[in-house]
Amino acid sequence: MMKDADARSITTARPSAGESHATERRHLDRRHLLRAGLGLAAAASAGGTLFTSEEAEAAALRAPPRVLTLVNLHTGEKLHAEYWSRGRYVRDAMRAVNHLLRDHRNNAVHAIDPKLLDLVHSLSRKIGRRGPIEIVSGYRSPETNAMLREADHSGVAQNSYHMRGMAIDLRVPNMSTRHLQRAALSLRGGGVGYYPDSNFVHVDVGPLRHW
Repeated sequence: MMKDADARSITTARPSAGESHATERRHLDRRHLLRAGLGLAAAASAGGTLFTSEEAEAAALRAPPRVLTLVNLHTGEKLHAEYWSRGRYVRDAMRAVNHLLRDHRNNAVHAIDPKLLDLVHSLSRKIGRRGPIEIVSGYRSPETNAMLREADHSGVAQNSYHMRGMAIDLRVPNMSTRHLQRAALSLRGGGVGYYPDSNFVHVDVGPLRHW
């Protein structure tokens, strides 16, 4: 059963860093930009336009930021996060997402796969969602997964992608589960599970499949 709680905003402070930390961050940001640039270059090449790595990197810097608004239904916590900006994932925002999507039963936190956030972002754009997306389940610790599997063998996978931070169960207020499922299937981003009785859709960034 879900706990009733008022939505609380999660705020995170930017950590201070010395010169060595700043240098390391610049190197990491550069790698993020290169990966984003190479991805754009590959996509453009497939479409018939070939970018140099420098042009693709510049395009990544100009790309609009990716923003998600999420509500954890178990804790009542709400997060509005610009998690990707100027060609890179934003560290503070990613930490806040990891915390929001923690295993609420034991407060275990696990890194959420950035590709999963991109999938949820694409889904929100697909359905034209501007308000919050409600999270039924994010990260699931092995202990919690075993407990849930013991209670319901048919509905919980032994090697669930939830345990890897690669899956989310979600719903959207005032939208049918069927409509949400069809939108998720159209993205072909991984696994899609349809749970109309519990009013949520499962999405993950594992192999392409559905149930």
